[in-house]
Amino acid sequence: MWFKNLQIYRLPTPWVIDLAKLDEQLNRGTFARCASHEPISRGWVSPRKDAGLIYANNRQWLIALAVEQRLLPSSVVNDEVRERAEKLTEEQGYAPGRKALRELKERVTEELMPRAFTRKRTTFVWIDPQNGWFVVDAGSQGKAEEVIEHLRFCLDDFPLQPLHTQLSPQSAMADWLAGGEAPHGFTIDRDCELKAVGEEKSAVRYVRHPLGDEVHAEIKAHLAAGKLPTKLALTWDDRISFVLGEKMEVKRLAFLDLLKEEAEKNAEHADEQFDADFALMTGELTRFLPVLIEALGGEKVEAAASPAQPGGGAVPPWEA
Repeated sequence: MWFKNLQIYRLPTPWVIDLAKLDEQLNRGTFARCASHEPISRGWVSPRKDAGLIYANNRQWLIALAVEQRLLPSSVVNDEVRERAEKLTEEQGYAPGRKALRELKERVTEELMPRAFTRKRTTFVWIDPQNGWFVVDAGSQGKAEEVIEHLRFCLDDFPLQPLHTQLSPQSAMADWLAGGEAPHGFTIDRDCELKAVGEEKSAVRYVRHPLGDEVHAEIKAHLAAGKLPTKLALTWDDRISFVLGEKMEVKRLAFLDLLKEEAEKNAEHADEQFDADFALMTGELTRFLPVLIEALGGEKVEAAASPAQPGGGAVPPWEA
C-alpha cells in the first residue's frame, strides 16, 4: 500500500465527521459490475478486501473507488455502421441521411455493448481528517475528480477545496532552477521539463541527466528565453523522491527502500503488511506535505478557509 501519485486537496482542519456516518453514506454508492447495456460503472469497494468500505489506522483513513468500463472502440462501431449503411443504400437506392446514420450508430452501439470486454481499475484515497488532507493516488486530475464527483454524490456535506500555495509550483521551480539549488531539505534530481508559453509550446526535457554546471547554464538560458518548468524531479530528506508538476501534482512518488524494509521486518502475514505499509506511508506523508507547502511559500489561508463546522470547540469524534 504505497501511493505512486498525489493529487492533493484540503478539508477543514479538523474535518469533523463520524466514521460510522461516513461509512453509512459511502454505502449509497457501492460498486456493482457493469450491466450489459452500461458503458461504465463506478462505486466504493473495500480498500483491504475485508468488506469494510473504510480502512482506518491511527486516525488515518483509506477508501477506494472501483471503475469498470466496457471497451468498445469507436473504430469497431464505425466499421459496422459503414457496412450497414452501404447495405441500406443498396436496398433503398439512396444513402441514409444524417438522422438515420445517427440512429443507426446508436443501435449498433447498443447491440455491441454487451459483447465488449471490460476493464476494471481502482483509485485509492487517503484521508487525514485531523490535519485536513485529502489525497488521491491518481496520475491525472481527471481521475481524482472522478473520485470527488462520486463522493459529492454520496455525502450530505463534503467541504473539499483545492490546495493553493503562495507561490505557484511553476514559479518556485523556476527560482530553484535559476539558482541551481532546491529549498532546504530538498535536492534537485536528474529529470526536468521546460515549455515555452507561446502557441508552439516548444519543450526541452532532461531525462536521467545530471543537472550540473553546464546543464544549469543551458537551463538558465531557456528560462531567460521564456520557457517555464512544468516538471522537476526532487528528493526530500533522502527519504522520498518524486516529480513535482506545474499544477501541484506529485508523480513518480517513491519511498526510500529502508522504509519499506522497516515495514516488512515485523509483518508476518498480508494484513499485518498492509497495516505496516499504510502506517509508515501516512506517517511520512504527514511530515512531507507541510514541508513541500512551506517550500512553495506556504498555504494561502483564504483558499484553505472553510465554513465553521457545527459544534465548534467540541472534541472531534475520531474513530480508528
